[in-house]
Amino acid sequence: MSGGRAFVIVLDSFGCGGAEDARAYGDEGADTLGHIAAACARREGDRGGLRSGPLRLPFMAGLGLGLAGQASTGGAPLDLGGSGAPRGQWGFGVETSRGKDTPSGHWEIAGTPVDFEWGYFPATQPSFPPDLTAALIREGGLPGILADKHASGTEVIDEFGAEHLRTGKPICYTSVDSVLQIAAHEESFGLERLYALCRIGRRLCDPLRIGRVIARPFLGAPETGFTRTPNRKDFAIPPPAGTILDRAVAAGRAVVTVGKIGDIFAHRCTGREVKAAGNMALFDAMLDEARALAPGGFLFANFVDFDTEFGHRRDVAGYAAALEAFDRRLPELERLLRPGDLVVLTADHGNDPTWRGTDHTREHTPILAFGPGLQPRSLGRRQTLADIGETVARHLGLPAHAPGESWI
Repeated sequence: MSGGRAFVIVLDSFGCGGAEDARAYGDEGADTLGHIAAACARREGDRGGLRSGPLRLPFMAGLGLGLAGQASTGGAPLDLGGSGAPRGQWGFGVETSRGKDTPSGHWEIAGTPVDFEWGYFPATQPSFPPDLTAALIREGGLPGILADKHASGTEVIDEFGAEHLRTGKPICYTSVDSVLQIAAHEESFGLERLYALCRIGRRLCDPLRIGRVIARPFLGAPETGFTRTPNRKDFAIPPPAGTILDRAVAAGRAVVTVGKIGDIFAHRCTGREVKAAGNMALFDAMLDEARALAPGGFLFANFVDFDTEFGHRRDVAGYAAALEAFDRRLPELERLLRPGDLVVLTADHGNDPTWRGTDHTREHTPILAFGPGLQPRSLGRRQTLADIGETVARHLGLPAHAPGESWI
């Protein structure tokens, strides 16, 4: 066994455009990285006290992020504040899974693309099948449900929060993703009661192939407004067998998952699960785990704020500021690396904050790799995100698993 460790870090929703099948998803032309950079160059990403001017990501640019974006879209080079020749490895990945959702992207990164069709709820009102709604009400001991439609998570709480407090009915909604989301007040409804209701929803949604049931707790009052809390919890279908997590655990390796990775993989082979509220707190936690990670260990992290706080809310300035804050902290991780370590930065899908609507966007994803002694080069076009999982497997001396192909 090599003593080198591996880190896969997902900037949730940080796509780089160019997906050939984007039209099928209504996303032709979407480009999260490129459009944020262009908006910032036009000063549309300025926000007093937050950030101003062109997008500057010198660490990731130094690894080749601008070149990865250019290769993905075939557009002009992106000036992201780097200088000199790239010192990392850079390329882009093509998602082959059916869908542009979080589980599909992460499972494919881990080496197991989704080869089946997810179930979805229609954009009608009501959205949910009557049998599902009746069973959820009966088994959850509920007086009923609210919303029952496609909705933005923040807007639906504003719309139904007061009625929820008055009636005790949870707010149930969906989106273009394969998901049932249930929002309820942490204090009046109860957090554990919400989680228990989502477990019932998970079982009821299994025959419908719904990817996730998500608990969306919130606090507040009609007079002061409602705010979602960090106690979100995802209840996902288990991934296909053979993920890099499965293989690492089977080989007795130390595994650490940071952020919502545990939820995405239904807590199967997710090792030590570490959570925190917000990107910077997650980064602090990741650094602590990197210091302690044993030789031959694997750390898998998700930074969700890019998606939930800025992509879905179509907040260009917020997304740009979050990227810049993340980039500024990457040297801290680099300083903790040991000889033989490998770090891969990537994304699971896009969520272009300049795009219409509030949903994910079908895009290629950047792939950046660095570590002590790693030779700079272009990784080119990776035909599946599963190449990331296979590269990690090769690096850690773990068994291979089709269809991915290692680049080392």
